[in-house]
Amino acid sequence: MGEHTTETPSRQGPMTPAQWNALIADYKGADDARSTRQLVVSALGFFGLWALMYFSLRVHYGLTLLLAFPTAGFLMRLFMIQHDCGHGSFFSSRRVRDAVGFCVGILTLVPYQYWRRTHAIHHAHSGDLDFRGFGDVTTKTVSEYQAMSRGQKLYYRIYRNPLVLLGIGPTVLFVIKHRYPWDIPRDWTQAWRSVWWTNLALVSVTVFMAFTIGLTQFLMIQVPITMFAGTMGVYLFYVQHQFEDTYWHRHEDWNYYDATIHGSSHLVLPKPLQWITANIGLHHVHHLSALIPNYKLEDAHEGVPQLQQATKVRLRDSWRLLRLTLWDEENQRLIRFRDLKTREQALAA
Repeated sequence: MGEHTTETPSRQGPMTPAQWNALIADYKGADDARSTRQLVVSALGFFGLWALMYFSLRVHYGLTLLLAFPTAGFLMRLFMIQHDCGHGSFFSSRRVRDAVGFCVGILTLVPYQYWRRTHAIHHAHSGDLDFRGFGDVTTKTVSEYQAMSRGQKLYYRIYRNPLVLLGIGPTVLFVIKHRYPWDIPRDWTQAWRSVWWTNLALVSVTVFMAFTIGLTQFLMIQVPITMFAGTMGVYLFYVQHQFEDTYWHRHEDWNYYDATIHGSSHLVLPKPLQWITANIGLHHVHHLSALIPNYKLEDAHEGVPQLQQATKVRLRDSWRLLRLTLWDEENQRLIRFRDLKTREQALAA
């Protein structure tokens, strides 16, 4: 398939759940003071830059768009706080976590309880070929792809195109699907309630902004923020699970802890980007225990040598991972459409 784009340490023997839990026990649980400081700094950064974007409209819209990038970074950081609230790791009080998660969800366009439930499914079944669905980038196996009709193959190719995954896809996900998540059961009453309350809050905010700064100016500021943050968020999620020798197994052979360490990458980022993304690049640590808050992930990674088995993904190489589209069960690797075509041509020769 060509040159590897990731660094994969040699894999050590299996450890028991009790051994893993003993190693990470000291890193679990919220520190309310640190959580409060992180929330305040992140919120001030976002709203401060948002205000600066508003005033920059009087100068030039190009400046407004430039400012949208760091503003989107702070929005993504706020989403990581919402993310930790959903996992129960950000504040010790559930009532506070749920209130913060809901409020941040208005900014991120992500209904808190809906996302919380679907994301829990992702954590419970990540890497399990028989439980793909909620919270994953759709990935087909080679045999599944070969069994598709021409139309289905075309749809899958379009879906996996980087321009769709990182361009159109995030907008559809955050702006449209989160307003009415048609794929969840009707009896998820708490999730649906969260969707409708979030939608009502969004309408209220939009009306308020229309009567204060004007709808056009509001959209000129908010739309690029949402688009940039959505693209960055989907990109991060993608490279955290989609790399050559990631972990996918059928349910009977699937193991939660193996999926955690070998199916979640360590995205190595420059310190400023690691800070703005709230350490989510240390994704293998997060998947091992979602009760570790983002501000303790690096400490856990450095303090537990066994966690350093995870595959490292470098920022400069991560774009190449977007070409990996199919899971080859026989060789236990993600491959490109081109690799499958080459293989089929060789077999036909």
